[in-house]
Amino acid sequence: MADATVTTSDSRQRLSVVEKVGYGLGDTAANFIFQTMVMFQLAFYTDTFGITAAAAGTLLVVVRVWDAIFDPMMGVIADRTETRWGKYRPWVLWTALPFGIMGFLTFMTPEMGAGGKLVYAYLTYIVLMMVYSANNLPYSALSGVMTGDLGERTSLSSYRFVCAMLAQLVIQGLALPMVRHFGQGNNAKGYQVTIGIFSALAVALFLITFATTRERIQPPPGQKATVGQHFADLLRNGPWLAMFILTLVLFITLSMRGSVVPYYFNYYVDKESLARLLGTLGMDATADAGKIVSLGFSVFNVLGTLATIVAIFFSKPLAIRFGKRNVFVAGLGATVLLTAAFVWLPPGAATLMFACEILRQFAYGFTIPLLWAMMADVADFSEWKTGRRATAIVFSAIVFALKAGLGFGGAITGYVLSLYGYVPNVAQGASALDGIRFTMSIFPAITFAICAVCLLFYGIDKRTEIQMTSELAERRRQYA
Repeated sequence: MADATVTTSDSRQRLSVVEKVGYGLGDTAANFIFQTMVMFQLAFYTDTFGITAAAAGTLLVVVRVWDAIFDPMMGVIADRTETRWGKYRPWVLWTALPFGIMGFLTFMTPEMGAGGKLVYAYLTYIVLMMVYSANNLPYSALSGVMTGDLGERTSLSSYRFVCAMLAQLVIQGLALPMVRHFGQGNNAKGYQVTIGIFSALAVALFLITFATTRERIQPPPGQKATVGQHFADLLRNGPWLAMFILTLVLFITLSMRGSVVPYYFNYYVDKESLARLLGTLGMDATADAGKIVSLGFSVFNVLGTLATIVAIFFSKPLAIRFGKRNVFVAGLGATVLLTAAFVWLPPGAATLMFACEILRQFAYGFTIPLLWAMMADVADFSEWKTGRRATAIVFSAIVFALKAGLGFGGAITGYVLSLYGYVPNVAQGASALDGIRFTMSIFPAITFAICAVCLLFYGIDKRTEIQMTSELAERRRQYA
């Protein structure tokens, strides 16, 4: 029963490295599936599974309707879970195996007709998103109850996203080569084996997260708020509203741009320019076009992700000095400019593409730990203002916004490609190439800029953070 013991005293809020790493590995696990969806789901559906870009886009949108119902329900369930392990940790354990199974099934290509495949795609994706909510929503809420210390929260988020970036490195650097290796020309088989390996790893890492983390912050004693009161609190919470819109638009942006990168390398980037660059980097530049594209895609993403990881280490000290919101705005501002720059890069400018992406990912990397650290602050803000705490409900709408953004971003990419005349597995016309180029540059630059505007309405500045944390710590000492 030792791990059921929690404390509300802020004198014991520092976290060990083991606990931070253990928590972070949960996001490594989730990202084996999540990053696969961001980077490859649309291309998998259109070029391997065998449905049209428009049908895939509609699928990604329709599933969001059910998410709008299920995610808040899951938040209510998680906040009302009572076990000897806490409220949120047990969900990481209970959903580990289902998460792995559904990730594997979603990237299978059954022998069916077009109608049967579409039904299969809807069923597997809907269930995967339900399991994702049941896992990731409590996992995210867990960060809000492991510690009440502002610096420790930012540090915890930094560990989390370094671990997430490790999964991203694996997915972006190895996924396509693994698909080619295991498929031997059969991409459906390649995806099945590759995602099977990633899914098995995810299950093991979720179990480590459960075993190494603890919950310390409890709701105020005697809290009797209804579900309606908790949701009413959200709608009156200005910082939460700002973060909800920001998260929705941000993940639309990440999904939109992530989804188009495979198309960008397959159809837009000049293969000879790419081969010369890879040769300069000491890699095989004599392979066939397919291998050149696969290798170039992997190196492009790996170098960008490494730049992101470096930037993450600066996030905590910058946030402590300047405040989370200010660092977030500055990082997004630079990201807007560097994303837009891709619109001017011609197909033969492979070196400039890689350099621009490294700088872009570095600028964006400062912001990555801040989103979830700020959401934990929003949960504190709600408790500070109302005397009621509902951590999972606060996070549930954000997880919904994340998933909605993932779906809408992929759908937007599918619709844009269809609108510009994209046809799978053939040389693209000028219009289709423009659609790919704009979705890589101008369109996501606009939505990144909208995210920065949202932060102007986030009312928790550095001084408010300090005041809020101090007063909540005093309250918790009184009922500890």
